[in-house]
Amino acid sequence: MDRESRKLVKNIVQAIQDKKGKNIVSLDISKFDGAICSVFVVCNADSTTQVCSIADGIDEKLRETINVAPWRIEGQQTGMWIAMDYIDVVVHIFQTPLRDYYKLEDLWADAKVEQYESEE
Repeated sequence: MDRESRKLVKNIVQAIQDKKGKNIVSLDISKFDGAICSVFVVCNADSTTQVCSIADGIDEKLRETINVAPWRIEGQQTGMWIAMDYIDVVVHIFQTPLRDYYKLEDLWADAKVEQYESEE
């Protein structure tokens, strides 16, 4: 992971922690052929309101602190699973049952995983 990606991940994780996101991990997928980005950041929340709040918090923090806006955001309409694309880093914010169902981390089981503290 390069320096810019690390800075982006650090700010994303802080924004998730500020909004009480749970089970925060980053997956370094940069070594995989055909990977769509270098890093996935994954977390979950217990309600659609909190999922949307986390996405809004990430967007706000990155715009204010490092002047970065997402290239694309998907899933805001339902708040069940929001994907925020920052080109080199993609954030996945799941409602808890969907994260348990899709098991995104299992799809990238060989990726280097870093876990972050979350306030439960």
